[in-house]
Amino acid sequence: MDGQRDSDTELEALRSRLCEEFSAVSGAEPGVAQRYLARSDWHMERALNSFFDEDMKAVFDEAHGSLKKPICPATDSRVFEATDCIDLTGDDLVCSNKAADVDDSASRQASSAEQEDHKLSLITWNVDGLDTDNLAERARGLCSYLVLYTPDVVFLQELIPPYVKYLKKRAVSYTIIEGNEDGYFTAIMLKKSRVKLLKSEIVPYPTTQMLRNLLVAEVKFLDWDVCLMTSHLESCKDQAKERMNQLSVVLKRIKEAPDNVTVLFGGDTNLRDPEVAKVGGLPAGACDVWEHLGRQEHCRYTWDTKANSNKCVPYVSRCRFDRVYLRPARQGPQVVPEHMALIGTEKLDCGRYTSDHWGIYCTFTTDS
Repeated sequence: MDGQRDSDTELEALRSRLCEEFSAVSGAEPGVAQRYLARSDWHMERALNSFFDEDMKAVFDEAHGSLKKPICPATDSRVFEATDCIDLTGDDLVCSNKAADVDDSASRQASSAEQEDHKLSLITWNVDGLDTDNLAERARGLCSYLVLYTPDVVFLQELIPPYVKYLKKRAVSYTIIEGNEDGYFTAIMLKKSRVKLLKSEIVPYPTTQMLRNLLVAEVKFLDWDVCLMTSHLESCKDQAKERMNQLSVVLKRIKEAPDNVTVLFGGDTNLRDPEVAKVGGLPAGACDVWEHLGRQEHCRYTWDTKANSNKCVPYVSRCRFDRVYLRPARQGPQVVPEHMALIGTEKLDCGRYTSDHWGIYCTFTTDS
């Protein structure tokens, strides 16, 4: 009998601890935590997934209904060699997220290694929030990559408010800075344990027709002073003039950053290489990270309708729209690019991808 009582006491203590951990992650009341854990046979990850997915289902369903038509149907579709715009919400597939089943042990090891080194890691990704079909599943896919890579900084483009609300509940270890409050917009996510936010601002593009702006955050990472910037430059081939005007704003901010500040810009630029040359190229000392690392072919095309079937367009278009620029500080630590890879190239269970763009994962270190 004593052995049975001891066993029951240990089981009760274990379940009590699991409830506390569930509440700490989710913000749910103890009774809610117990209900989800019991329903999931006291499996923490399964219970948390169930809680977040059910909690946000109504939000995403509402978004799907209200945004069934694109926010800017005449201007925000991707057009490359064709002149007709593509409906961003034309897909209607049901899928689940294979990427969510990340091995816990591997994730913990990756996180531990990240904490121990002195490298800055960054993800930039246009997550295609305007495609509201299956948005919860695709948002959960993004969160899986955040768990897998544990980036210090995340640049996101084409977010909508429900997507941000979901991220705030799931990615509680990040500070999220939004480039707007409605419509669709960009955001910067900062890993709280490694990046300290000093201040942020939104720089308007005066003549944009597509709700675009430049989101800037000044941060401290280790002993680095860093200016982080992200943007979603004007889309469509025939918007080249406005896109170059916006790029000029970005490059001016890079050029004028103080000598002791490292500048990192990343985003969906929609750029064609001749457009960069037409505005005079990058400022002295700045580099395109993909070019700096040897123009590796395997991470050239971030918009690739040959490999990515999310949009089902009737033509093949392969473009390097998503880019990362670095301008090292002229004084202090000399930051250099170390690695670049494309992410999001694995299909989800339904055969779709997390986004119609591939994401970019980069790491940076110092040359000392």
